[in-house]
Amino acid sequence: MPGPLEGLRVADFTQLAQGPFSTQILGDLGADIIKIEPIKGDWMRHWSMNNTWVNGVGVSFLTLNRNKRSIAIDLKQEKGREVALRIIGASDVLTENFRPGVMKRLGLDYEFLHEQFPELVYVASTGWGSTGPYLTRPGQDLLAQAVSGTSYLQGEEGGPPQATAVGVADFTAGFHIVIAALAGVFRRQQSGQGQRVDVDLLSSMMHLYIQEYAVYLNGGGDPVRSNSGIPNAYLGAPYGYFETADGYIAIPMNPIGKVAGLIGVEGYEGVTETQIMEGRDKIREDLARGFLKKTTDEWLDILLAEDIWCAKVQDFKDAENDPQIAENEMIVEWEHPDAGKVRTTGVPFRLTETPGGVFMPPPRLSEHADAILADVAGYSATEIDALHAEGTVA
Repeated sequence: MPGPLEGLRVADFTQLAQGPFSTQILGDLGADIIKIEPIKGDWMRHWSMNNTWVNGVGVSFLTLNRNKRSIAIDLKQEKGREVALRIIGASDVLTENFRPGVMKRLGLDYEFLHEQFPELVYVASTGWGSTGPYLTRPGQDLLAQAVSGTSYLQGEEGGPPQATAVGVADFTAGFHIVIAALAGVFRRQQSGQGQRVDVDLLSSMMHLYIQEYAVYLNGGGDPVRSNSGIPNAYLGAPYGYFETADGYIAIPMNPIGKVAGLIGVEGYEGVTETQIMEGRDKIREDLARGFLKKTTDEWLDILLAEDIWCAKVQDFKDAENDPQIAENEMIVEWEHPDAGKVRTTGVPFRLTETPGGVFMPPPRLSEHADAILADVAGYSATEIDALHAEGTVA
């Protein structure tokens, strides 16, 4: 069955992580994503996390670019710009994550495109925003984490600030791109007019930590980190991971006295609070000694029977074999013409009538150039041959 966004076309100029992640989501939902790349390809084609390659194809590119068609264009050539304009004119949405000013130098800035294509929804994603004192600074995930102040919520008291293990700014911004782009498309259906949409890494980080900022801004005081493993400065005991006889167990907010009684720790009888800030490290240290007495599975059997919120702390191998993850179809396998069989995470949402899915593997560089030039941009076969011969399109 077609995806729910079938019929929506996106001219996708994005590279690296947050932009391609967002357009992959739109592609998973059935949108036609035309990945417009430089002649040498998206930067991510030439780099891969952990230097992991599958038959010469980078895992990072494979995991961020399925369900897209690729065309590589030399945008510095006037004819290349003309090709891009034809594709943009046949699209509903444009996405780009260049530094501010790059699209203007290419002659593809919002002001010009809005005059040419007033129904176009133009989505720009930057590091810091489209105006302001940081406008010309390089923007990147770790930098956004640093400036947002959120790195001081993790880690131990007195220790250094901690960045997250995943590019949380990139991927949160990616979700915001999807939301904002679809909001722009919906508004256009009502008004007939497109508009510019701006998303940035810094604002996305601030929004992700909306609860923590609200605590601080409304009298909660400066965040003070725990020294016993509580993962957020504003959270109290018993919240966190506890070592067991053979691994770790996650214990969020629970009645402390009940948990203590079940694991054989004395001194908390009658304590009904589910989260305590004062003396939180002493409470965690006391509970930690109790959890060491049994295995994780033994504790799960005991605690779940008493309706205690808990879960096994799994590594990737455990998660790969988890029955609920299998039920959710969140590990999928598909074929790539060069890499062969590729396994990645699946589509994280379900629609009963128009489900998303992996319709196409990530494209080879400019793999779909001829079809895009003919079907989208309206070039003849003779004109297509000339564009290739001149090096305008790979």
